[in-house]
Amino acid sequence: MFTGIVEETGEVLAVEEDEGGRRLRVGTTFDDLQEGQSISVSGACLTVEEYGEGWFSLFLAAETVDRTYLGDLEAGDAVNLERALPADGRLDGHFVQGHVDGTSEVLDVERVGEDWRYTFSIPPGQARYVFEKGSIAVDGISLTVAACDRETFEVAIIPETYDLTTLSEKEVGDPVHVEIDVVAKYVESLVEEEAVESLVGDTDEARSAGE
Repeated sequence: MFTGIVEETGEVLAVEEDEGGRRLRVGTTFDDLQEGQSISVSGACLTVEEYGEGWFSLFLAAETVDRTYLGDLEAGDAVNLERALPADGRLDGHFVQGHVDGTSEVLDVERVGEDWRYTFSIPPGQARYVFEKGSIAVDGISLTVAACDRETFEVAIIPETYDLTTLSEKEVGDPVHVEIDVVAKYVESLVEEEAVESLVGDTDEARSAGE
């Protein structure tokens, strides 16, 4: 589990095509890495395979390549990095699982005073989870939806977020990973379950009345 508070941007140092996927070596300042450790790489939860001073490597399985744009990364590209939230850690963003729901596209970037306003497309099938003032993760960054419709959503980016993350390098047409707030999914699941239980209950009552 992550918080969507990016700790740093890392640089892709090398890319190796491998059978069934790709292997990336990423530069980092993290000094507490371990094999098997989970790290959010631009919003995708991945596993540290090997590490050394100033770097770690990870493998992108075929499914990860298909569901994300990580398969298009090349040496020199920047990625957002966040280590998993410790059990006693402070939750400053929102619960982010690192499970990418879809790849979106940057539609517009506008400077507003000292801030920026970004407009993104909503991945297919995700519109019902996106609502004004709701939480959403974009490339692993915890953000608040400022405005939305059925096809797009907007977020306001403060200078600190702009400077610390890869958003400063994003242009119109570039891809980003989107993860919907898991709480919205849980609420939908509970509502659907209650609706089914209510329907079953009404059916049982109708059967009893007819007997």
